[in-house]
Amino acid sequence: MSVVRSAKFQIGQVVRHRVYPFRGVIFDIDPSFSNTEEWYRSIPQEVRPAKDQPFYHLLAENADSEYIAYVSEQNLIPDVSDEPLRHPQVSELFEDLRDGIFRYRFVQEH
Repeated sequence: MSVVRSAKFQIGQVVRHRVYPFRGVIFDIDPSFSNTEEWYRSIPQEVRPAKDQPFYHLLAENADSEYIAYVSEQNLIPDVSDEPLRHPQVSELFEDLRDGIFRYRFVQEH
């Protein structure tokens, strides 16, 4: 029987990678690894994270580009910089940044 850990971070939270120079906002959370084996094996073994931890989908950005990232909990830290995010999908999914957490934008059907 596997143990499901609670996520340390939440949807809408702005985070930064612990090692690599990128940051982003969380838009989805997997309770444990849920990507392809090919993706997992592409990570160098000496830094490959354990699968039995939450993994986060980020609207991510670095100095050069904006993209989607999939990151293990052990490799994230809160981003407290208050720097604006420039990823174009942030304003599509979220609104109202308060204390480092964005609220999901709810689209009303007419």
